[in-house]
Amino acid sequence: MIQWKERLRASGIHFGASVGVAALAGLLVFGLWYPYPYREISGGRDLFALVVAVDVIIGPLITFAVFDRRKPWRELRRDLAMVAALQVAALAYGVWSVAIARPVHLVFELDRFRVVHGVDVPEELLGREPAGVKAMPLLGPTLLAVRPFRDPGESFQATMEALKGVQIGARPELWEPYEDAKARVLRVAKPVSQLKLRFPGSAGEIDSVLKAAGRNPDAMAYVPMVGRKAFWTAFVDPVSADVVAFLPLDPF
Repeated sequence: MIQWKERLRASGIHFGASVGVAALAGLLVFGLWYPYPYREISGGRDLFALVVAVDVIIGPLITFAVFDRRKPWRELRRDLAMVAALQVAALAYGVWSVAIARPVHLVFELDRFRVVHGVDVPEELLGREPAGVKAMPLLGPTLLAVRPFRDPGESFQATMEALKGVQIGARPELWEPYEDAKARVLRVAKPVSQLKLRFPGSAGEIDSVLKAAGRNPDAMAYVPMVGRKAFWTAFVDPVSADVVAFLPLDPF
């Protein structure tokens, strides 16, 4: 009985330490790489939860299995060190997997916003982004736009590549600062009043989201937003074109 209590105690201590480390990793993931709404629209929350759940559960279970006071201290210390090393390696790999799949840009793409993730950008195109734009920023998604096509040939090529899976918004050579595209954003943006007429059941939620952002719902505009597996709505200021709020509503 004493042996089982000692194993449970050791496993409990390991579990507490694992939760603490996972919490620190969560601050990094959700504070920098997957801020709202990307933790939802890009699946960051589910991916990180899977990584952490496996790591937090498996480590303490292994400790419970190997912990035995009857072992020589050097052997017990070696076993626990191996468990800790394996767990750290697993967590590091999981966080790395979350990092390479992180959203890197929110790109205005002709008539919509598209969330572009690190894995969406072909490696062979890296380095073609305009000066002043980081292709893979580490401090969270940045706001960009797709510049106008220079000629019909460039437009045709981009369309063909999109059919192959490389979306226009994920091509660095087509990026430009969002400031340069604000006039085009306002041309395609539609009044929020139209959105509420189309989705009367969501009118209250629309108002709530915009009021929480300190905006008058009736004076705002919206643009569709494309994520990894879902369509959202991005709300923009009808004068400045600044993106001010998001809602998990498919406006198409």
